[in-house]
Amino acid sequence: MAGEVSGSTIELRAERIAHLFDALDPFPFPQRDLSKTAEDYIVGWARELSTHHPIRIVLHLPPEEAASPIAPILHEAFNTYFSYRANRTDLDIRDLFRVGRISLAIGLSVLATCVIAGQLLAYQLGEGYVSRFFNEGLIILGWVANWRPMEIFLYRWWPVMRQRNLYRRLAAAQIELRPR
Repeated sequence: MAGEVSGSTIELRAERIAHLFDALDPFPFPQRDLSKTAEDYIVGWARELSTHHPIRIVLHLPPEEAASPIAPILHEAFNTYFSYRANRTDLDIRDLFRVGRISLAIGLSVLATCVIAGQLLAYQLGEGYVSRFFNEGLIILGWVANWRPMEIFLYRWWPVMRQRNLYRRLAAAQIELRPR
């Protein structure tokens, strides 16, 4: 399988339509997964394309493959596969935010406990360096406990959302067959 990209078009060359799909997948054709090689190639090039234009995938096939009974449902197969990947990525986003919420609840609880413990220590030990040392240490511990939820809510979800949007664009891609 070889290919090239121009504008918002991804061009693929294959000897057989079957080379684009996972041979070990037991599902019938339109629901069959793309092969790892084909998916990596298409997704890799799609990342490079402008997000402002729809994606078009042009498959260059031998004439007998382009005329096969499977050829007309290639659009459905690509749509099914990339829609499934977009839905799975949606679930990943939900899971990520769920983990973020749980981590935030734990982090805020730890922070509150550390602030209260620091104040109690200051009261017990009185003013001084030892009291301040433990108080500051507990405050730092409380904020470190919030590191993970802040990482999730500020940074981790962006790439996953971008991947989901890319899969949606690929699910909507126009598929064109060209005999070579």
